[in-house]
Amino acid sequence: MAACARLCGVGQSRRCRRRQRHSQQDQDSDSDMDEEEEERIVCSTQAEAAASPPDTRLSASGPAAAVGDLGTVFTGADADRPRVGSSGSGRQPNSQSLVELPPELLVEIFGLLPGTALPNLALVCKKFRQILNTETIWRRRCMEEFGLKGDPCMMEQVGVSSWELYTRLLHPYRHVLGLWQPDIGPYGGLLNVVVDGLFIIGWMYLPPHDPRVEDPMRRRPLFRIRMLGEDKAAVECMYGHRGPHRGDIQTVKKDEFSTKCNQTDHHRMPGGRQEEFRTWLEEEWGRTLEDIFHEHMQELILMKFIYTSQYDNCLTYRRIYLPPRQPSDLLQPGLFKGTYGSHGLEIVMLSFHGPWARGTKLTGDPNVPAGQLTLDVDLSRPVHLPDLESQWSMDELSRLVLAVHEQVLHDSPSDPSSLDVELGAGGKEEQMSGASAQGSEVPPAGAPQERQNFVLPLGVMARNEVYPRTCKICFYGTGLIAGHGFTSPERTPGLFVLFDDDRFGFIWLELKSFSLYSRLTDSLPYAQAPSMERFEDMLRSMQSWTS
Repeated sequence: MAACARLCGVGQSRRCRRRQRHSQQDQDSDSDMDEEEEERIVCSTQAEAAASPPDTRLSASGPAAAVGDLGTVFTGADADRPRVGSSGSGRQPNSQSLVELPPELLVEIFGLLPGTALPNLALVCKKFRQILNTETIWRRRCMEEFGLKGDPCMMEQVGVSSWELYTRLLHPYRHVLGLWQPDIGPYGGLLNVVVDGLFIIGWMYLPPHDPRVEDPMRRRPLFRIRMLGEDKAAVECMYGHRGPHRGDIQTVKKDEFSTKCNQTDHHRMPGGRQEEFRTWLEEEWGRTLEDIFHEHMQELILMKFIYTSQYDNCLTYRRIYLPPRQPSDLLQPGLFKGTYGSHGLEIVMLSFHGPWARGTKLTGDPNVPAGQLTLDVDLSRPVHLPDLESQWSMDELSRLVLAVHEQVLHDSPSDPSSLDVELGAGGKEEQMSGASAQGSEVPPAGAPQERQNFVLPLGVMARNEVYPRTCKICFYGTGLIAGHGFTSPERTPGLFVLFDDDRFGFIWLELKSFSLYSRLTDSLPYAQAPSMERFEDMLRSMQSWTS
């Protein structure tokens, strides 16, 4: 019996196979020592095998499966029985067992393992299972895997342990963490799902009010997931003005999920649709409809309200990634807020692909919807600005940009407005690779550059006239324009102006319009692309959603 107690670490066990063997036959002391060493080696072997984490991805069955996998190991009756094998051949007789290590050392070792490996480790023996109930192990897993920074005292006050938080909230719903684009027709959007204390919250990111492009982003909570009792987590819809109410989250497929509100009456206002519209307009534009004198702009605003209000019950989200940083990139890629005339501010993702810089819309409008390539900049074709006096002339700027445009037409087999700009499409980058011989080499990233004076030509419309008066470098590029409903899309020439590491602009020659872009500086965890190939696949998918 002493050998049995030393193996399990918790005293005698009525289910222990060692007692069953003693009831069947008597063995001498030498045989007892051999059996004891054999079972000790088996415990060590299984513990090492458990340290290899299994696949952690959720199946399409949803979060309940993951909760069961992690939760029942520590609560079910089977956990009382040591899971040991029958053989441990290949080890030296004097090898030490992991079970014999002091508990405080095992706590440190187990705390280094991924949380998904711990349930299997708990099946080895009672000693492991008891040690894995230690709060510090699971608190460390919550911090390292999900960035949890909650106060332990607060968790104790609400009666939630780190193990419950990990197994019933963070692990089951880990697949919704990250950056997402809602499927709201041409308008799109940006959703950031993060761990916030004892909650998982989905924040909808809204651009600043037009035209304050350098103001911080606005956030609105759409849903949250919180612990409810000891057995499960609850999903709550946060839309509307009457507080949290019952909602639901469903995993549609990989990198896609849907939310559903089960109490849409919470979205309604006593004053009816008119009051709802006035409240929405104040939040979306920061003004009343009477303050907007442009008739076309009023029509666009009414159209957006009618369209987006249809989605207050259910929304589908697709995962998006931030662009990876390459050593040769002109500046840090990422998300930017930009001015788009009567459509207000929109969110654009700037990424680099060899000699090209590309801006992809995350939010859009009825003309050019979300997901489309709004800017395509040829970094092999810099444009040298004339003196400051000449920059006031729109004719002079057009002459410079159109001269490069004509060279592009000459070097390309067809008009660039019809060139295939889809990522990965064969031919375009090869067709344009010879263009670098026509222009200057692009300065390497981080290299000091002499700044140029810059001013917008007379006649160019700018929503925000507070733009920098010096720039680092300019390039030829094209911008996408289209009719209502994304009809007759066309790429037209323009000038890309890099002001600094956080701001750039684009002059649309045909529209005689200027867009100013400012970097989005919010923290966006869980959003980095695994690889450049995965990121480019995501961009292709985004374009196909609204094409």
